[in-house]
Amino acid sequence: MRLFSIALVVLISLHCDERCIGQTAYPMLMSIEPAATQIGGASEHTIKSRYSLQGAFEVLVSGTGVRGEVVAPTQSAGDEAAKDKVKASTTETLKVVFHADRDVLPGIREVRVVTPRGVSTIGQLVLTKDPVVYESSKNDTVEDALATKLPATLCGHIEKAEDVDYFRFQVEAGETLCFHVVCMRLQDRIHDLQQHADPILTIRDSNRAVVVMSDNVLQGDPMVCHTFEKGGDYWLELRDVRYQGNAYWEYCIEVNHRPFVTVTYPLGLSSGKTTPLELIGFGLAEDAKFPMTPKKVDTEAIQNLPVQVALDHSLAMPFVVTDLSIAFESDTDNQMFSAAQTIEVPCGVNGRLSKEEDVDCYGFEAKKGDRYSFEVFARRLGSSVDSQLRILDKNGNQLQLNDDLRLGKRNSSDSFVENWEVPADGRYTLEIRDLHLRGGPSYVYFINVTRSQPHFLLFADTDKTPISPGTSGVIFVRTERKNGFTGEIQLQVDGLPAGVKAHCGRILAGKGVDGCIILEAEAGAAPTASSVTISGLANIESEKDRSDPLRARALVYQEIYQPGGGRGHWPVESHVVAVTAPSDLRQVAVSSSEIRLKPGESQEIEVDIERAEGFDKNVTLDVSCTHLATIFGSSLPEGISVDTSASTTLLAGGATKGKLVFKAAKNSPPVEKQQIAVMANVSLNFVMKATYGSKPILLSVTE
Repeated sequence: MRLFSIALVVLISLHCDERCIGQTAYPMLMSIEPAATQIGGASEHTIKSRYSLQGAFEVLVSGTGVRGEVVAPTQSAGDEAAKDKVKASTTETLKVVFHADRDVLPGIREVRVVTPRGVSTIGQLVLTKDPVVYESSKNDTVEDALATKLPATLCGHIEKAEDVDYFRFQVEAGETLCFHVVCMRLQDRIHDLQQHADPILTIRDSNRAVVVMSDNVLQGDPMVCHTFEKGGDYWLELRDVRYQGNAYWEYCIEVNHRPFVTVTYPLGLSSGKTTPLELIGFGLAEDAKFPMTPKKVDTEAIQNLPVQVALDHSLAMPFVVTDLSIAFESDTDNQMFSAAQTIEVPCGVNGRLSKEEDVDCYGFEAKKGDRYSFEVFARRLGSSVDSQLRILDKNGNQLQLNDDLRLGKRNSSDSFVENWEVPADGRYTLEIRDLHLRGGPSYVYFINVTRSQPHFLLFADTDKTPISPGTSGVIFVRTERKNGFTGEIQLQVDGLPAGVKAHCGRILAGKGVDGCIILEAEAGAAPTASSVTISGLANIESEKDRSDPLRARALVYQEIYQPGGGRGHWPVESHVVAVTAPSDLRQVAVSSSEIRLKPGESQEIEVDIERAEGFDKNVTLDVSCTHLATIFGSSLPEGISVDTSASTTLLAGGATKGKLVFKAAKNSPPVEKQQIAVMANVSLNFVMKATYGSKPILLSVTE
């Protein structure tokens, strides 16, 4: 009887389809092994995930020139039982082949996997010029070090506590090699990696003595170039500085003879003009120069442009490209405000804190009532400067001070004095220094000095929207209003996949912060995915009494599961909309598509969800994206709230009916047809949710 029961369970599991799946989660990528692929070739990799990668049918790689394809499991032609087993299994690993064209530049690309359950979170792949060598299963001692022919990119992972990986290589006397580690920088976008690696690199000679050691050069990753006085065998050692480990701590170490550029001078370039660049980094000749003639791109503050480092080697480096006139720091001493170098604002300023305790001062004339913004670009572009920016009056008194800036949800070591109003006609001084009074060749900066104009920034709360056929998905978009801009922002989305239509809402004028875009998948839509562009358009009255359109493209964030259960965010390159297979919820229906309230009134909306067969997990209803009492997105108008005490928002034990009671405060301002949606949320883990939306609801407040 027991054997019959086991056989019955196996039979059911082998033939169970999507209708039996409960709490269906999109995959959350944890690592790509190996972490690098060679440019100009193809290589096989293993992608590891939390939650199933079963049925993966597409691999998305950011940028151009790199493609990924899923490797189908191999089975014998007549093994039907094996085919059924593969089909029914929920695998968290996937074989993928990446192809990189010969003309792509080295660097890091974002990778996603598309499955019937939706598109995955971000993984990262390093593009490298040299052959990729993966660590052996036993290279944890000097005696078992993996013999390696250089140049090469050495890949592996610090998979357990006290793991130390060794690679053996040979050099000639006088040979120079650069060792570039990419490890910690691969982990920022992993959604649920509570602790990151902190790698340290050591080179040892045949006597096991330390020749050179590197730690925390490029953020938390090592980087060093070394000239070997003696030829012979050497050992490369990589470990976590704390001797900790994790199965997902992948690394790659580029070892070659090529120079490595960390930053250039200048950082600010004039569009359409040729500027000679000084290259700063490792293994470079003292007079390393490269001419650059950029074009301005209006939609991006920072542009990544190709820089030729050697005859056969280029890198993508970040710059600010502007139509403003650009001033360069002069050779004369400008360390005191009394000897400040004169500039004419608005303009751009390129400079360098060339030595310790260096302070650079720039004097300018301004008129009372004028408004200016002073933004430093340094650390964001690879500079060593941790800037501190001050504005001084004619007597050297401090009027403004800024250390770090905040852009959306992320802080930066760069400085930003924003929308400063000139108090009186006269001369003022702009002073920049490193916070710790450091200096040197890599302490370069660009200051963008502009007239303050009303504008806005946009931020998309998540980087993916999975939609099952017949349901809707909600994208929340948040604005930061700048320099007095108070207007309404109409949201837009471009590049939707087939079978999906958009209902684009707005961010209300005045105190409005959030708006939403509701995406609706046709009932018969097939699984697919595409990257979309989210933007906003607004009108503003200009000085000439005409309407000038303002447009901003949304910066996209991926949710990050932070230690302690917090919901963090990390910027990524794109938002992906995916049509999934039918999932846990088949429909979220509401009793009315319109709500009309007067101040002080309430209105009830009934919600009816259709569950998939066998799905009885808890479902919560909401109209806002909320985590631990923090609202991350809500398009409700000012003064409107959900009366939770009168609402039924938890649908437990297979329940399908709930209700939301909307309440208008007595001082709610009037608004006409603001778009909202009811969301039915299913928890995937403590932070991440699968969200199913209703069709749009238009909410109005009348007097």
